[in-house]
Amino acid sequence: MRPRCVLVTGVSRPLGAQVASVFAADPEIENVIGVDTIPPHGDLGCTQFVRADIRNPLIAKVIGAAAVDTVLHLNVIATPLGAGGRSAMKEINVIGTMQLLAACQKAPSVTKVIVKSTTTIYGSSPRDPALFTEEMEPRALPHGGYSKDAFEVEGYVRGFSRRRPDVTVSVLRFTNIVGPGIDSPLTRYLELPVVPTVLGFDPRLQLLHSEDALGVLTRAAIEDHPGTFNVAGDGVLLLSQAVRRAGRAPLPVPSPAVVTLGNLVRRSRLLDFSAEQLGFLAHGRAVDTTRLKQVFGYVPRFTTLETFDDFVRDRPMRFAIDRETVIRVERGLLGVLARRRLVGTS
Repeated sequence: MRPRCVLVTGVSRPLGAQVASVFAADPEIENVIGVDTIPPHGDLGCTQFVRADIRNPLIAKVIGAAAVDTVLHLNVIATPLGAGGRSAMKEINVIGTMQLLAACQKAPSVTKVIVKSTTTIYGSSPRDPALFTEEMEPRALPHGGYSKDAFEVEGYVRGFSRRRPDVTVSVLRFTNIVGPGIDSPLTRYLELPVVPTVLGFDPRLQLLHSEDALGVLTRAAIEDHPGTFNVAGDGVLLLSQAVRRAGRAPLPVPSPAVVTLGNLVRRSRLLDFSAEQLGFLAHGRAVDTTRLKQVFGYVPRFTTLETFDDFVRDRPMRFAIDRETVIRVERGLLGVLARRRLVGTS
């Protein structure tokens, strides 16, 4: 059955706003409710915006009062700075998901739950397979950050599915989403005039166009597709190729200094890159999308290469880094390298 009342979390972010707008324009959907803690910037059409925190049990009243039948949970976020710190990010991701699922469990009107997850759950290491399938586990359980949050979120979703077997549950593991209006750590990283890379490594990148992300979420809501699906564009792109195609200059950094560089850049508020994301820039990651095409029935319109080229055309260089910031980062790196040389000779 097509949904009649849809609730979208994370509606103040670009993808959530696009999803809500598409459903609001569908004449067969009677009501669309967008939930977030801050008002959206753009026009959501006929979407009814509710300023609410999914960490609060009051979200159950929103679902019950509107007789929501379809829930799209898009509010699992990857950036600690954007969330107000790592603790707040974990609360939003994990506690927020627990409260939302508890509300869905109590609501007899809910028949479908769609959760936006991430391929970050597989991790990044030199021992990874060429392609991760949905049945594969990460080589090591995540110790923290976004990947650990996603791992816990999926665990709670599986528990919800067991308690409410009458509800269709879809878990969509998106790779890095790139496209118009998308602002993420990866897009900001690739927009830097000088792009730091890990010396001796050239990781594979797999991207998903925002239009394909929207298409998959829309189909998951309109049709029944229970299960877990990797969602990514076909093919991969090496980081060195991406830097060249973007017209940027690479800056190879020795591996021991990468974490320090990440901390310096994060403190400078140029990028919000976590340790796991720095690991991704060394080893990369790619996933198998056979289930997406054969079981879910969706073939992405854009390949990874086409997605990246569209990103380059749409996003001119935004960053103008002031001289003081460059000097501060350079001094920090030189200091780290000098200390390491002293330790090595002592």
